[in-house]
Amino acid sequence: MGNNFTIHTLGCGSAKPTPTHQPSSTVVDHRGRLFMIDCGEGAQRTFQLHRLKTSRLAHIFLTHLHGDHVFGLPGLIGTLGLQQEGGSITIHTFKDGAEILTRILDYFSRDLPFEVKFNILDPTKEEVAYEDHALRVRTIPLDHRVPAVGYVFEEKPGLRHINREMTDFHGVPVSMLNRIRNGEDFTRADGKVIKNELLTTPPTPPRSYAHISDTAYMPGLAEKIGPVDLLLHETTYLEANAADAAKRGHSTARQAGMVARDAGAKALLTSHYSSRYYKDESGFVKEASEVFEGPVYLNNEKLVLEI
Repeated sequence: MGNNFTIHTLGCGSAKPTPTHQPSSTVVDHRGRLFMIDCGEGAQRTFQLHRLKTSRLAHIFLTHLHGDHVFGLPGLIGTLGLQQEGGSITIHTFKDGAEILTRILDYFSRDLPFEVKFNILDPTKEEVAYEDHALRVRTIPLDHRVPAVGYVFEEKPGLRHINREMTDFHGVPVSMLNRIRNGEDFTRADGKVIKNELLTTPPTPPRSYAHISDTAYMPGLAEKIGPVDLLLHETTYLEANAADAAKRGHSTARQAGMVARDAGAKALLTSHYSSRYYKDESGFVKEASEVFEGPVYLNNEKLVLEI
């Protein structure tokens, strides 16, 4: 079975766009459903370059209300209004965000052919922002100059896989396969009980992705994230500019590596680069790798990572 949990980077720069980067935006593709995190300027164009389908986008998660994370949203909603009918888009944001975006959309995007909903989040609390039968998205409060949260996407444990050779051998009827996937044993016509472990193989281990955008270094953050397959953690600055990072509510690449290490992440994706580094970004991977032993990836607007 092909991968069905991928991360698409639409923008990984910080407040000032550069010749190489756009402001922040990421799309999580989970089993064909698209979840956008932040929507900086230019996001809808990069969305198209990734050949993603707008009809599969129903949820947009905002980490905070700085312009480089939201200025692309009115344009995206306006474009969706030109090509999408029916359904709804849910924007996960804070109370202020819902009020501001409602005024903007009421002025620029009247009579949309779909409903825009708001899920109001409390940036001071950890809570579940979204949940369905296969996926849960929870929030983590961050330390920035304005209220901000990170998001952790966690798959729910799946069902066991059918061993068709064994179910056919023991004559398990098709009508019972779902019960077998759920862990039930099978009793044959002759009364012999066939244990589930003989009829199935273990479920695919659930995967997880944590998206930690603008934040100062938080020593206790790793425990709240927990072990994840991939951690995106902002790396606005290098260690030489650690004072600027602390002053502006951001992190260095080394600090991101420390969070990845302490959380037990399997891999780290750097992001949210200051424009001062755009001619040479090699230092982000180098500094993070000094404290984190797992793979460290340098982000770009064409990046697609499988989890």
